[in-house]
Amino acid sequence: MQLLKQKVLNEGIVLSNQVLKVDSFLNHQMDPVLMKEVGKEFKRLFADQSIDRVLTIESSGIAPGIMTALELEVPLIFARKQKSLTLREDIFVEKVYSFTKQESNEITVSRKFIQPGERVLIIDDFLANGEAAFGLARIVEQAGAEVAGIGIVIEKAFQPGGRLLKEAGYRVESLVRIAALDNETVTFAE
Repeated sequence: MQLLKQKVLNEGIVLSNQVLKVDSFLNHQMDPVLMKEVGKEFKRLFADQSIDRVLTIESSGIAPGIMTALELEVPLIFARKQKSLTLREDIFVEKVYSFTKQESNEITVSRKFIQPGERVLIIDDFLANGEAAFGLARIVEQAGAEVAGIGIVIEKAFQPGGRLLKEAGYRVESLVRIAALDNETVTFAE
């Protein structure tokens, strides 16, 4: 996705050979025009699937998730990382480790929002080791639903997440794949 590659090159900041900061358009401030195009691209990539709902994780997955759900004309659910007084029982819970934040979180989704037999598209902002995507997939499968695919805005292809998800049988579509973050430079994978 050329527009996204240009954003990464123009506004992304390489903090180390493992971390890319994209808070000017994806993780803190969001570019709504870019997010609209991201939603359209995920719709195109998963056009062969019959998707009932989109699932993401708060908070950085919400913008690409909602735009994808809007394009697909299906509901968006986001897994919560924070405990909620209104979401305490009848929930799916999974533990996921965040590579960027270097912490584990319990993510939760109300059982009423994913039904057995539904086809769920998982959308997330980054893919590194695959922890968030695997956690979301486990929630979908606990519900008796099916993972229709996993859409990733930016994949760090030099980390194992994409390979591990594919080896586990999931269809993964990444809009941008990064091969390396060396010498303060982004190198894209083919």
